Amino acid sequence: MSTALPPTAPPDRHDTVTWGADPYADALRSGHGPLFLRRSDGWLLPLEVERWCAGADTADLSALRRCEGAVLDIGCGPGRLVAALTAQGRRALGIDVSAAAVARTTATGGSALHRSVFDSLPHEGSWDTALLLDGNIGIGGDPHTLLTRTAELVTDKGLLIVETTPTDIDERVHVRVERGYLPDLYPRTGTRHTPGAPFPWARLGAPALLRHATTAGWTSVEQWTVTDQADQIPGAERCFVSLRRRTAPHSRS
Repeated sequence: MSTALPPTAPPDRHDTVTWGADPYADALRSGHGPLFLRRSDGWLLPLEVERWCAGADTADLSALRRCEGAVLDIGCGPGRLVAALTAQGRRALGIDVSAAAVARTTATGGSALHRSVFDSLPHEGSWDTALLLDGNIGIGGDPHTLLTRTAELVTDKGLLIVETTPTDIDERVHVRVERGYLPDLYPRTGTRHTPGAPFPWARLGAPALLRHATTAGWTSVEQWTVTDQADQIPGAERCFVSLRRRTAPHSRS
């Protein structure tokens, strides 16, 4: 698989200038949080940095077992999925707008490019499976645009596996990446990391995903939920939907 770098992303792309900011990069380098997405009204969504920096878990493997052929992991983060697929002898490539994420992915033996999904990418139209896990359906804050773009990347009958929220939600918001308060690391001053710049994000439950997928040229294949029995948090479950490309996507202008 070629690793030649495509052209850089346009400078006005929100997803290229936010997840590469210090709070997220620092968390990936250290392997731990706390790290959050903060909405303008103060609502916080915890980001599971420790899980992302660990190996593939039971829920991850349930998605990887369903992958077909060559796999593109969109928003690969620190690369646990790419590493797991590579260890299985599968062809896999991760892409991420965070240089720290790409560095961590390659350090674990995976292949990754420092690129946005909206950039020109290697082997467009020939990936057998694309992944949008860990909330990555939110990239760009416009699920229809993201799903349409992803249809351009896979084969005519390509597969897309998306992780959705456990609740029925269809939310478009502006958020910023923010490091949590760390008094154990900063006992004298209670220093806070400077948050990243605001950017658009989306959160979808399965019903909303299916509505957007239908208009973007995808058809539903399967839905499943995995609950970690060792997790004592009520409702701690991960939900997945697999989609099959149905029609040729519209070309980007």
